[in-house]
Amino acid sequence: MRISPITPGSRPELAAIEAGITAERGRVSLLYQVLLNSPPLAQGWEQLLTAVRNRSNLPADLREMVILRVAVLNRAPYEFEAHVPHALKAGMSQDKIEALRDSGDMQLNTAFSGQERHVIRLTDTMTRDIDVPDDVFAEAKAHFSDQQMVDLVATIASYNMVSRFLSAFRIGH
Repeated sequence: MRISPITPGSRPELAAIEAGITAERGRVSLLYQVLLNSPPLAQGWEQLLTAVRNRSNLPADLREMVILRVAVLNRAPYEFEAHVPHALKAGMSQDKIEALRDSGDMQLNTAFSGQERHVIRLTDTMTRDIDVPDDVFAEAKAHFSDQQMVDLVATIASYNMVSRFLSAFRIGH
C-alpha cells in the first residue's frame, strides 16, 4: 500500500464520516480507511457509491456482474473478492462468477443470457475502449429504460473509478 490508512476511531473529526460509512457498509473497509485521508472525498465517494449500489434501478445481479467484470478487466482482485458475496446474495450462480474471472471475450459464453452478454459487452467496451459505438449502446438499450441505462453506465463508470483507485494505491495487491 502506498499511503497509510486511517484507523477508524483514531481521529475525532472523522467520526461523523466514519459513522455514515458504517451505517451504509457495516464497517469502514480498507478502501474507506485510505479515502479518509481526504475527508471530503471519502464523504462524496460514499454518497456516490451508495447511490450506485443501493439506490439504482438496475437489478442487483446485473449490478454485481458489472462490478465483478470491471474488477477483472482492471486487475483489481480486492474489488472482485469483496463483491463475490454480494453477487451470490443477488442470485448470481457460482458458475457465472467463475466465468467472469476470464478476462477474454464473454460474447460466446453460454452461461450468460442475451441481456447479460449485452451488459458485459457494454462493460468491456467502456472499460477497455472508453468510446462506446452506437451498436453496442443500442444492444444494451434494447433491454433497459432510460433510467436503467443511466444507472448501468454510472455503475460501470463508478467501478472503473473504484478499481483504478484500488490499483493505484495497491489496496489488496
